[in-house]
Amino acid sequence: MNSFLANLCLLAEEAAPKAGDAPLGQMFIPLMLMAVVFYFLILRPQTKERKKHDELVGALKKNDRVITAGGIVGTVANVTPDSNEITIKIDDNTRIRVLKSHINVAPADPKDSKDS
Repeated sequence: MNSFLANLCLLAEEAAPKAGDAPLGQMFIPLMLMAVVFYFLILRPQTKERKKHDELVGALKKNDRVITAGGIVGTVANVTPDSNEITIKIDDNTRIRVLKSHINVAPADPKDSKDS
C-alpha cells in the first residue's frame, strides 16, 4: 500500500506545472500567428482571384471572345443566366457548351487571340 501511495505522489508531482513552464496562453500565440500568416498568404489571395473570375464570367455577353481552360478559343454564342453553362462558337458550324467555371480568359481585344 505504501508503494502505491508513493507512486501516486510521484505522478502528482510530475503532473503539477513547474516553475519554468510557459502559461497556456503563451503556447497559443505562435499558432495564432501562423493562422494569420496562412490567411494573408493563401486564403485571401485565393478569394480575391475567385471574385475576379466570377465578375469576368458574370460580365460575359454574346460575341465576347473567350479562351477555355482547355485552350479552346471561341466566341460566346449564348449565355443562359440561370445555368452554369455557356455556348461557345468555335467555327461557323461548330458550337460547344462549356461550364462557366472553365472560362479562363476573356481577351478585351479580338486581336489578342488570332484565328487560324
